[in-house]
Amino acid sequence: MENTVIFQRIEFPGRKHEIMIETIKTSEVKIGMYVILPKSWFGRLLHPFQKTHFLIETEDELQQILHSGLEEIKIDPSCSAIVQDVECLTHPTSEIIPPSKWKSDKNISQQLKQVIHDQSLEPEIKAKAVYQESMTLMKSLFDNPSAGQIIQAKEAIGEVVDMILSEDDTTLNLLKIMTHDFYTYTHSVNVGVQSIALAKRLYGTHSDHDMHELGAGFFLHDLGKAKIDSGILNKQGRLDEKEMAIMRAHPSLGYSILKKANQLSRECALIAIQHHEREDGTGYPRQLKGDRIHDYSRICCIADVFDALTAERSYKRGLSTFEALKIMKDEMYGHFHHDIFENFVMLFH
Repeated sequence: MENTVIFQRIEFPGRKHEIMIETIKTSEVKIGMYVILPKSWFGRLLHPFQKTHFLIETEDELQQILHSGLEEIKIDPSCSAIVQDVECLTHPTSEIIPPSKWKSDKNISQQLKQVIHDQSLEPEIKAKAVYQESMTLMKSLFDNPSAGQIIQAKEAIGEVVDMILSEDDTTLNLLKIMTHDFYTYTHSVNVGVQSIALAKRLYGTHSDHDMHELGAGFFLHDLGKAKIDSGILNKQGRLDEKEMAIMRAHPSLGYSILKKANQLSRECALIAIQHHEREDGTGYPRQLKGDRIHDYSRICCIADVFDALTAERSYKRGLSTFEALKIMKDEMYGHFHHDIFENFVMLFH
């Protein structure tokens, strides 16, 4: 039997939408696949699991499926993680192969680099120049998310990270001047800068964390949106259920883009796939809860929501910093790690 792909309506808790479902032989199932298991006619499970749809994360789960007696299995590719790298998502201390260190044949944004290293610029002027050049860089990347462009962007992001870690006044000005038009590239810069600033507050400037790869993960968290139809990304109004289902595929798409470019570091993997997970388990794509979400992803989640609330959209006004933080604290507090959120608030004091 050849693998088949069907367009099917599947009902998950709290959401009902059409998604692409692939049917494969049970013998081909691997760790990292998001499986959808069948029920009997009367609702009785035909397998040993208590749930009918989940990500296979362990060898034990895989073996139970392989020996379940089922000949075929349905999988949802949009919610699946890549098997070679799934360990970094479920066991954050595990080592994975680092991304390639080769250089692209294109220079990084020389203007951005020149501005960052110009010590004669006043912090306010420097912040505006860095912000503008960073948006230009990210727009170029989203227009063409090739391996060379990703490597070029990561080199440039590393320069921005070093500046944020070493220049407090410039960073404070960066946090003040951000625009909130919710273009994907603008959003990526905003979330990147805010997340790096928060990571600096949490981990310090001389920590055991790889701040360059962490910064890359923050800036590139939404890279999967480069594969989403622009009509959905730029829709003048709220997304319907089908459009939202497509949008929810972007974490997995971003993960895949970075892996294909050989730039999927542990930091980038965690942030790409988990940045829409919520502490109370209401996030996506895997409905992770509590400590199953890595702190790196928790950082990005907070900055991501904050920027979404402060963004101007056709159907809503952008909230002020105070209004957004108040809503996050009063109405969305269960979504975030409390200590990390409190540190995020302090960035604006």
